[in-house]
Amino acid sequence: MIHLVFLLEEPSAREMLHGVLPRLLPENEYNYTFRYIVFEGKQDLEKNLVRKIRSYRIPGSLFIVLRDQDAGDCQLIKDGLLRLCQNANQPEALVRIACREIESWYLADLIAVEAGLEIPGISRYQNKRKYRNPDYLHKPSEEIRLLTGNRYQKVSGSRSIGPYLALDNTRSNSYKVFIEGIRRLASNQHPASDEGRVD
Repeated sequence: MIHLVFLLEEPSAREMLHGVLPRLLPENEYNYTFRYIVFEGKQDLEKNLVRKIRSYRIPGSLFIVLRDQDAGDCQLIKDGLLRLCQNANQPEALVRIACREIESWYLADLIAVEAGLEIPGISRYQNKRKYRNPDYLHKPSEEIRLLTGNRYQKVSGSRSIGPYLALDNTRSNSYKVFIEGIRRLASNQHPASDEGRVD
């Protein structure tokens, strides 16, 4: 049994993960359980992260922290969260930052947006320069609202898009690093699972 605990800035991240994790770590391969601790924004996450991790009582749990970059410095944010995890006696916790917002992950996969929100033809915009590497967009949440004619809403949109997000998408580097980090974390619990793999 592998128990993964996700500490998230907001409910939309949880809804997205509901659609991604069962495909990324299928239960028929190993026995995974997922737990989501959702905070009320980044300040609440940073204020209460240590207490939440320290009070978690299931032995052998693996912790993953996910937060938006927003307007901050990505490396400084990550370093700060890693220090909090160390203070909580979980220095091996996985910390990942969505650059700049989780919506950049959706803009990197407009096929998923088209399927999830049922907006025919929206995927044809994927070859536009700004959607080829959306981690650099200043405000991805506003961009996706404009692109979808306000049909995208944070929580319901994340719930709809999550099941369609391609696990091998590399247009958003922060999404790619997030997916790779979870795969690596899980495979470290099952070293034999890498035997015979050709990467």
